[in-house]
Amino acid sequence: QVQLVESGGGLVQAGGSLRLSCAASGRISSYAMGWFRHPPGKEREVVAAISWSGTSTYYADSVKGRFTISRDNAKNTVYLQMNSLKPEGTAVYYCAARRGSYYYTQNEEYDYWGQGTQVTVSS
Repeated sequence: QVQLVESGGGLVQAGGSLRLSCAASGRISSYAMGWFRHPPGKEREVVAAISWSGTSTYYADSVKGRFTISRDNAKNTVYLQMNSLKPEGTAVYYCAARRGSYYYTQNEEYDYWGQGTQVTVSS
């Protein structure tokens, strides 16, 4: 079992940057990892995902070129670097994990979830 804790959220102006971290209590080397966000009044959606080895990544069209997902298995941590933030990026951001060698983009494909961290982007 893997326990996940997100951190790094906060208030930032449009165009600014934030780096989210997801720390795992157990080893994540055999887990695919993902970042999701839940905007107010909308459904939770995938932001980015990364494979077990870190060699394959996925990004939602809305964040391509601005966000970067990465992982450090030795530190049992996954990161989401968010640049050029937009007001529509305001949401609770969640880290998720599942055992698997590829990356996954659907909510129901993940087994473990963090509590989320709030990101607010002002205009």
